[in-house]
Amino acid sequence: MNEIKDKSIQNFIDELASKAPTPGGGSAAAIMGAQAAALISMVCNLTIGKPNYAGGEVEMQALLEKSEAIRAVLTGLIEEDIKVFERLMATYRLPKDIEQEKLSRSLAIQSVLKEATLVPFACAKACAEIIVLSRVAAEKGNLGVISDAGVAVMAAYGALKSAALNVYINAGGLKDRSFAEEKLAELDKIMNGADAATEEIYQIVKAKL
Repeated sequence: MNEIKDKSIQNFIDELASKAPTPGGGSAAAIMGAQAAALISMVCNLTIGKPNYAGGEVEMQALLEKSEAIRAVLTGLIEEDIKVFERLMATYRLPKDIEQEKLSRSLAIQSVLKEATLVPFACAKACAEIIVLSRVAAEKGNLGVISDAGVAVMAAYGALKSAALNVYINAGGLKDRSFAEEKLAELDKIMNGADAATEEIYQIVKAKL
């Protein structure tokens, strides 16, 4: 079976709308984040080499490298989210007729549930980084495509909040509360200030239109 990233947009949307449990919100969040990173890259590519923006050439080159690296991470997380969710569903289908089976099943569920918490956590972390990068694109990017820097920050923000929801729901089912609380605390730090930063960058872009 082809990976989601290799399928057409129409195919993905159809699968997302179907009764199938995957792809779901986790993959959608990763795609939103990857789109945000791609838009920053586009702004960079349409700014680099332009005489009017020569003063920011080095900074935009560095921004492009960072946005492309994050785009690669998020593209990988699209499929990883599907795989970990399918593994989780498989553990719920394990036999539970006798005590030993119940114990083995519970341990398997908890193990995969940790992975299912870490995948959207990684997505949220990457999306928070994109918000930071989008400020540079908004401040230094080619005015002809500056609105795309605004779309990038809004997509990244939506992806961040969406990924966070998946962290919350999976962490909520963990018996290892120390691990869960640690990740939730880290997530709070990642999300701290994202609302204000997103609105500020949005306004920076809007003022240039």
